Amino acid sequence: MNHHSLSFFARTRRTLAAAIGALALGAAPAWAAWPEKPIELVVGFAAGGGTDITARTLAVHLGKHLGTQVVVTNKAGASGELGLAQVAKAAPDGYTIGMTNMPGLVTLPIERKTQFKGSDFAYIANLVRDPSAFSVLATSKYKSLADLIADAKARPGEISYGSTGVGTDDHLAMVLFERLTGAHLNHVPYNGAGPLRTAVLGGHVEVGGMNLGEVMPFRDKVRVLAQASAGRSQLGKDVPSFTEQGVSLVFNSERGIVAPAGIPAEVQRRLTETLRAIAADPEFQKQMASQFTEMDYVEGAAWKARLDKATTEFAALWKSAPWSDK
Repeated sequence: MNHHSLSFFARTRRTLAAAIGALALGAAPAWAAWPEKPIELVVGFAAGGGTDITARTLAVHLGKHLGTQVVVTNKAGASGELGLAQVAKAAPDGYTIGMTNMPGLVTLPIERKTQFKGSDFAYIANLVRDPSAFSVLATSKYKSLADLIADAKARPGEISYGSTGVGTDDHLAMVLFERLTGAHLNHVPYNGAGPLRTAVLGGHVEVGGMNLGEVMPFRDKVRVLAQASAGRSQLGKDVPSFTEQGVSLVFNSERGIVAPAGIPAEVQRRLTETLRAIAADPEFQKQMASQFTEMDYVEGAAWKARLDKATTEFAALWKSAPWSDK
């Protein structure tokens, strides 16, 4: 190879390097300026429930950290599927993110063909957990979990149990409760904790499967028969656990943030760092405690690994005890 050929290749390499560098420099400002407009935070349940309240509290903190407005949109229906599908189909630019609710995030695709799949999302972080709980009106004849179990065994399928939707944590808590006790309840699904709480307070269902944080503010009107924490939650110390009443049920609603798969790495990094800072903020922690919601911050790959493990476990449960006819 002669000197001129080497010179040509050297010039070509320099030209390519310069072009790549220019592209990199040109691309950087596009996402360095993110966000340049309001961000939509999608919630797959009606307003007034635990997931919605967590999202609205988080939205204020996100807005302050990111310097833009974060608008909560309620896309209720199909046990949270419609909200997750909206996020899955959104442009992967960071301007649409979603508040997830586990187990629905992993159980919905197990029980039916959904409008989203797990690979549709970038998993930013889980923020909190809220123990499942069984509640009745304060005037109910059920004074304890034992009362409910005895009556449910005597009248199988006659006692109405409201949940926030098929395949949600509230529904699956009932499925596991039935397996553990041999009791059988009549499942009545609603589109979120807000409508369900209204039904319980109105006497339309006898038992409400709502998270502890969703019923504690209404303790003057409802009696919480049991909470599904491993022990008594620090946020509901006077509420007995299922376990201490002889039913080994430990179950939570876990709430986190996802974005559409394919969002720019810089945007995902900004979201992750922002959520990490918010989770460590004493003010946010205080607000979560006031909502009777426990901190449970797990981000990125570690959160996804936990979800994958849960998927395997729920798939096994589905095979042995399907919770839906769909």
